[in-house]
Amino acid sequence: MRAVLTRVSSASVTVDGEVVGAIECPETGGILALVGVGRYDAPDAWETMVRKIAELRILENEQSVSEAGAPVLLVSQFTLHGRTAKGRRPSWSDAAPGEVAAPIIEKIAEGLRDRGIDVQEGRFGAMMKVASVNEGPFTVIVEC
Repeated sequence: MRAVLTRVSSASVTVDGEVVGAIECPETGGILALVGVGRYDAPDAWETMVRKIAELRILENEQSVSEAGAPVLLVSQFTLHGRTAKGRRPSWSDAAPGEVAAPIIEKIAEGLRDRGIDVQEGRFGAMMKVASVNEGPFTVIVEC
């Protein structure tokens, strides 16, 4: 499982002209979490990802999402598993199929909510327009 976590002051996801998820957090900052589920991920990798998103100290003053009470915009991103070593066309064969990945993304969202975190989401499998105002910029890659 891979994620790109970006510290943002705001972020949103639009599908077919409709905003389906958005966070606005100018004081605390928040996290835009692009998460890709891999075909060969361990069954409990989603639990580690929840912990990382909630507890990594990547917000202002080295606070975590949990400590700051910051929101998260969670967006499924299968392209994080694209392989580009050969040729000019990425291979997506390492990404989990939709029927496997969708419930795992939902487990991540539920796991974050169980920790009291405000979670907004994109729409799995949709063509999404993701907008963000990055802070710092501060971006980390997480692999579980």
